Amino acid sequence: MAMNNQGSEPSDLAIMDKQGKIQRYIQLGVLILAAGAIYPMIYLRQNYQTSMEEAFHISATQLGYLYSILGVFFFVCYLPSGWIADRFSPRKLISFSLAGTGLLGLWYATFPSFNQLLIIFCGWGITAGLTFWGSLIKQVNLLSREDEQGRFYGALDGGRGLIEAILATVAVSIFAYFAENNPSNNMEHGLKNVIYLYAITCIIVGLIILCFKDPAKSNQAQATKSDVSLWANLKELAVIKELWLMSIIIFCGYQQFWATYLFSGYMQEGGFGLTAVAAGFIVALKLWMRPLGGIGGGLLGDRFSNLSVLKVVLFISAISLFCLSFIGQGHSIYLLIFMVVFCGLITYIIRGIYWAILDICHIPNHVKGLAIGLVSIIGYLPDVFLPTVSGYLSDTYPGLIGYRIFFIYIGVMGLIGCGACVLLKSIVSKRKKYEIS
Repeated sequence: MAMNNQGSEPSDLAIMDKQGKIQRYIQLGVLILAAGAIYPMIYLRQNYQTSMEEAFHISATQLGYLYSILGVFFFVCYLPSGWIADRFSPRKLISFSLAGTGLLGLWYATFPSFNQLLIIFCGWGITAGLTFWGSLIKQVNLLSREDEQGRFYGALDGGRGLIEAILATVAVSIFAYFAENNPSNNMEHGLKNVIYLYAITCIIVGLIILCFKDPAKSNQAQATKSDVSLWANLKELAVIKELWLMSIIIFCGYQQFWATYLFSGYMQEGGFGLTAVAAGFIVALKLWMRPLGGIGGGLLGDRFSNLSVLKVVLFISAISLFCLSFIGQGHSIYLLIFMVVFCGLITYIIRGIYWAILDICHIPNHVKGLAIGLVSIIGYLPDVFLPTVSGYLSDTYPGLIGYRIFFIYIGVMGLIGCGACVLLKSIVSKRKKYEIS
């Protein structure tokens, strides 16, 4: 009888492991839904700027002021966001973020005054920045095993893009329906229901996340050195060379992605004869590369190592942008379309896996959230200066020349990122040899 019990143990363990894996993948799916649902309502401006100005009775300048405040909040919150994720359950923080964002969205749907909009956007700076970003990245890290980092982070970014595309399609359909069936105030009625869609989705997803349990690694991290000061934790991170190289890689990799924002203007102003509608269609096609790039890149990363794949795609991205910048008016329009879509695919692979190299940096769990915040400050710094750089180049060198200079600069950043990958790989390899010996 004892032999039978012993013989059944491997089977029982296999079943438990399979159940645990299913649970982790379900939680990842909910996190993807959370990441895809929380930002579209905040950034309604991307699709509904004119309608927002009319519905809220504000000017374009006032709308820009609201988003400037939000951007400052996000940038300032990167570091404390990670620190908070080390002190509290990331799962509960994510749940709070979604619920808070959704509730503020319900207030947003009443089309309040500009002063009230200031409060709402500051609130979103807290719920979508301070308590969400670091918690999201850390929770994915805690859910995934060492051999799953690539596919988990790739699925997060690729799946997030897919959710955003699906929700945007539903939102546009709702907006169009109410616009057609409500002749009076049709625009406001349609926009109100779009906001309701996003707000209620956030609240529901937040409640669902609250129903799950924290990963085992999360409990271990919170139980370790929770009373250490922020300054002591920062000093602990400052001596980790791998962390600084990772920051450089994300800094360079994020700029590859940022370059795609200029593709529409490049196609319209570069002398290719494309209309705004044609350029918009090509950019929309590029957006559908995000799920393919994120998920496919993650699988490749787990198969060949995330750092190796990242090194290769950063190099390919740099060369692709050099080629794109030198496509002239005499070249085939199909070549231009191919390069735009291909560059989009490559940048989505980069964005999908650059957080997956976090584990090879050997950062202790009790400061992993703070490390995420520190890397985010450096890695997403391009959001601060690239808009100014691109605007200056467009004004100083109008047309094709300005875009060409910009893409060449981004390409150079890709090569620097590739070099940082090579250096990081060398450091990691030496560390592994030392640990073995």
